Amino acid sequence: MPGDCERSMTSPTRDPDLDGFLTLLAARRAPRTVEAYRRDLLQLGAWLGKFPAAATTDELERWIAQMRADGNAATTIARRIAAVRGFFRHQQLLGARDDNPAAALELPRRRRRLPRTLSPAEAERLIEAAAGTTPRALRDRALVELMYGSGLRVSEALGLHRRSVDLDTRIVQALGKGSKERIVPLGRPAVEALRRYIAMGRPHLDSRSRPELFLNARGGPLTRAGAFLILRRIAEKAGLEPQRVHPHLLRHSFATHLLEGGADLRSVQELLGHADLATTELYTHVSDRRRRELYFHAHPHAQRQTTRRRTRSDDA
Repeated sequence: MPGDCERSMTSPTRDPDLDGFLTLLAARRAPRTVEAYRRDLLQLGAWLGKFPAAATTDELERWIAQMRADGNAATTIARRIAAVRGFFRHQQLLGARDDNPAAALELPRRRRRLPRTLSPAEAERLIEAAAGTTPRALRDRALVELMYGSGLRVSEALGLHRRSVDLDTRIVQALGKGSKERIVPLGRPAVEALRRYIAMGRPHLDSRSRPELFLNARGGPLTRAGAFLILRRIAEKAGLEPQRVHPHLLRHSFATHLLEGGADLRSVQELLGHADLATTELYTHVSDRRRRELYFHAHPHAQRQTTRRRTRSDDA
């Protein structure tokens, strides 16, 4: 009998169907995705009390209903359904099953939150706060200029090698999701910051002859945690809320400011490396919201009725 969705799901018995699926998945998906799918399918097996390969559509629907009743987030349920669908597609390709019992499962509706961004003025304050002449200060300024000026993901920026950046042609070769390479142009401020870092900062940090562009104080590659700490320190210096500023905020700001400046959606999609245009379209909503806020704040006939009524009553 199926049990509670949230109970422990470890089992002493190996599941060869699951192992085969995960081995194939590891060849084309990120390790974190593979691990998440493994946990999801083990959780299903624990709830069923049998290997997932034997599940029926009716059992899967009851499993989803139980997850909803347990208060699981829509994102969690959607990921688990994706894992199960992929697993049964694999079973079909192997000829182990003629049907995919997960094919007709209904995905939960997810409310997509609009990404937060810096205003152009806040972005400038952040960049100006990343000033200094020490090797680490030059690195920090180059990192901030590069991420805001190119929209790279933090993993892409930290994965760059010295040869990934061509300062003469002002381009950077980034390796994105799915090991897809894309070419991103660089603005002059980013190029100049990188030039100063490479010439006067990086040689003092490169004690181990590392190929990575961004190095930490000990000469090793700069980590995600290190990048987060750098941005929080600079944000505090800039008078911004440190907890609000993170690497992906610079990517969001890059996209939003491009669209507000008149860039077309397809070009921004290519610069960001989005596979789906719908993901890029989120930034148009951010731009629309900002324009509305500016309008209601600045135009005297657009201000809220209560404010205008209060003003008239005060004059009476």
